[in-house]
Amino acid sequence: MPKRSVSYQAAPVHQMLDRRFYRRVTAAAFPHHWLRFRNNRVAASVGLDGLDDQAWIEHFGKFNALPDNIETPLALCYHGHQFGHYNPELGDGRGFLFAQVRSGDGRILDLGTKGSGQTPFSRTADGRLTLKGAVREILATEMLEALGVNTSKTLSVIETGEALQRNDEPSPTRSAVLVRLSHSHIRIGSFQRLSFLNDLKGLEMLIRHTARYYFGDQLQAEDDLEILAPALLQTAASAVAVTAGAWLAAGFVHGVLNTDNFNVTGESFDYGPWRFLPYFDPGFTAAYFDQTGRYAYGRQADACMWAMCRLADCFIAFCDKQTLEAQLHDFYPKMETALAAGLARRLGVVPASDINAGHELCRQFFDAARASQTGFDQLFHDFWGGRQRRGDYTADAIAGFSDCLSSFAPAANADRAFFNSNKALSMTIDDVEGIWEPIAASDDWSALHRKIAAVREMGAALET
Repeated sequence: MPKRSVSYQAAPVHQMLDRRFYRRVTAAAFPHHWLRFRNNRVAASVGLDGLDDQAWIEHFGKFNALPDNIETPLALCYHGHQFGHYNPELGDGRGFLFAQVRSGDGRILDLGTKGSGQTPFSRTADGRLTLKGAVREILATEMLEALGVNTSKTLSVIETGEALQRNDEPSPTRSAVLVRLSHSHIRIGSFQRLSFLNDLKGLEMLIRHTARYYFGDQLQAEDDLEILAPALLQTAASAVAVTAGAWLAAGFVHGVLNTDNFNVTGESFDYGPWRFLPYFDPGFTAAYFDQTGRYAYGRQADACMWAMCRLADCFIAFCDKQTLEAQLHDFYPKMETALAAGLARRLGVVPASDINAGHELCRQFFDAARASQTGFDQLFHDFWGGRQRRGDYTADAIAGFSDCLSSFAPAANADRAFFNSNKALSMTIDDVEGIWEPIAASDDWSALHRKIAAVREMGAALET
């Protein structure tokens, strides 16, 4: 393979598990393969940036195996709670695990697909992904990465030339296959399935596998299960708590926080009906079918905690309930710390070393966001580096926030030119539709490319 900055290193560890964890499947044969997006920055982190476009399509459109990697794709087995109701009829229905590789920092990363065809878990679905859905996932992952959220990365999007019928967008619509890079695809629902089946040997195998390959620097995979199971719960809960806090600072609403959409490494992934807040609204929902607001912006931390309790349920066979409950006591404090750090990062100030100061910043920021009804992203933009830009703010709306912010030192890069413009960069539904419209109408991808460039520029400016 061509020379590259990081050497490609195969790490197909998931196939070391047995058939209770996956089914071997075959990718769909698509009529066309038009490369629409390749993320060379992400590819470089795992030694795949040296592939030319034809080789890229062979691997990420036709799914010919990478060297020394998974030879036949794996559709992963899992169950899950969907909007609070348990569903044993889940599993990878339009995606699979294609390969596993090591990144430059030694982590094992998965190359997982979306829209790669039907599997034994597809039921009546077609196993496909709309091109618009793929574009939306590119935008979600790029924006979240720039805002400091631990997220999967969109590696590749290839348009596949099929006409799809969908109820929630004009049809027929264009099709695509997406490949994402993420730190495991082991879900809470992966453990739930084994618990539901009372497969204690399978549970033990998955616990030890997860500890060994994804938390090897924090856990001892060979510990007794009465020690290892609660330790894994606490480690996973801490990671999810940090992600929940980061979502709130980003103004992000995942939309479908079912237990099959929680990665135990805490990495945010699988973007369907996501939204970013246009204005601060705790009741803002992303999914039109979320009629009760179960996964509204302001309820996401509670949804995450509820999901971690369902993971704890899976471990009750190995240790007592009180021990497991104790591992979740720090969930909300860690979420709040992550939220405060995320707000400080977006405001261009040095995070508070005092936890109470961080909590006060959170309170004052959200009070100002509610009172001013300024665009959520605009408020960060206007107060970047602790300096207030002239805007449509009344003194009463921002007084407490402005006073609180004045006690924080500007970050080292607080004079970056990106924040000198008047208008904040956003990723609201109107922004997304504006990017999709020229693609749908005339195959004009320039708005997408400009948006990605701007998002990455913002991400660089936010680095401290």
